[in-house]
Amino acid sequence: MTDKTLKLGAVLLGVGGPGQHHTWLDPEIPGDASVDIHWYIARARQAEAAGFDLVFIVDSQFITPDSPHHYLNRLEPLTLLSAVAVHTTHIGLVGTLTTSYNAPFNVARRLASLDLISGGRAGWNVVATGDGGTAGNYGRAEHYDYATRYGRALEHVRVVQGLWDSYEDDAFPRDKERGVFFDRARQHALHHVGEHFSVAGPLNIERSPQGQPVIFQAGDSDEGRDLGATVGEAIFTHAQTVEQGQAFARDIRARAAAKGRDPEHVLIFPGISPVVADTDAEAREKERATRDGKSFDRALAELGRPFGWHDFSRYDLDAPFPEVGDAGDRSFKTQAERIKKLARDNGFTLRQTVQHLLDAQRSPFVGSPLTVANEIERWFRAGALDGINISVTVPSEFARFTDAVLPILRERGVVRSGYAATTLRGNLGLPIPENRHTAARGAAAQPAPADLSLVP
Repeated sequence: MTDKTLKLGAVLLGVGGPGQHHTWLDPEIPGDASVDIHWYIARARQAEAAGFDLVFIVDSQFITPDSPHHYLNRLEPLTLLSAVAVHTTHIGLVGTLTTSYNAPFNVARRLASLDLISGGRAGWNVVATGDGGTAGNYGRAEHYDYATRYGRALEHVRVVQGLWDSYEDDAFPRDKERGVFFDRARQHALHHVGEHFSVAGPLNIERSPQGQPVIFQAGDSDEGRDLGATVGEAIFTHAQTVEQGQAFARDIRARAAAKGRDPEHVLIFPGISPVVADTDAEAREKERATRDGKSFDRALAELGRPFGWHDFSRYDLDAPFPEVGDAGDRSFKTQAERIKKLARDNGFTLRQTVQHLLDAQRSPFVGSPLTVANEIERWFRAGALDGINISVTVPSEFARFTDAVLPILRERGVVRSGYAATTLRGNLGLPIPENRHTAARGAAAQPAPADLSLVP
């Protein structure tokens, strides 16, 4: 990478995501924020004014009455981001699209459209759907098993990338004097036939100034990490300590290097929840009040999500954590296994497990602006992260971070002072992928190396 500075992402969560049980009650948040495009535009412009590299829109396509408030009623990511694109100029626009319940051609076209609309600022968060109930929304009797989900995901991404190379950069001369609109030799069909997909191509849209949208990925299982190391250019993750962040970064980069990739072209983006106040004591009190105000009953209900929305309310809270069999095997398997291991290793009851998970949501980034800036810089200098993703709900809380913490980091050279480019790739310091057909023609045009064995 040419620009080794901290990258900044803003996760726009409207009325509040997992664990944010009472966020929507804040007077600064409209009750319909999650479906109000003006709220998203305002937050994206707030983030852009602060020099953020990207806004990120999370998504899933299955809900229950116990889903987080934001999940119950929210806009589709690419529709939302297309509207935001015309009200911003530099900030990246990253949306989640599942490889499990989307066709590659449709994904390629929609993302390429956003990339052109925004002038090269689109990013794709690749997910292999965890919510097993999604199958019922797409006419399937059951969700894909773990191996199939990740096999589909890898092939899906490769097909999409192939479709994005349908046109070479000079395919459209649009020469009115000669009457030449496009060069037929620069259009390429894909003719892909694989285990999961058959796609003819070509895609009917040209490349953007950044070549292809940036590939993001989130997944902590072994399969998820392997997918990220194979195709991801930025990895969304979570870490509670510097050591966890360092270990994750080392693992992803080692996997990427083993696959022949430049490990420095894989950025690590943990989500963080900074709590900023005038003093450290005030910040800790603010965090305590937020944590104590969370709903145990909602947390108990949300516990069911990684287990395929298993109903934990039917168990005795003060009995040992229940045996739930294979619940979670076709959902968020890694997270479910981690929770079961936590309860088993500590002998937790169900109540203790839920309470521990609530307490474990404590942020390492709590304190005065100086304290929070120091901690972010410590993680960055230690190689535990390349960027951070900050959840945005209450505008004034976000402003505390942008107006008080970021200036300290900018003064130290941790965060850049202005946008380096007009594309997402340019601002993240990632290379533009060369069109495969252009590269092949260039390689074919190179003269063959001399056979030195014939030299006397």
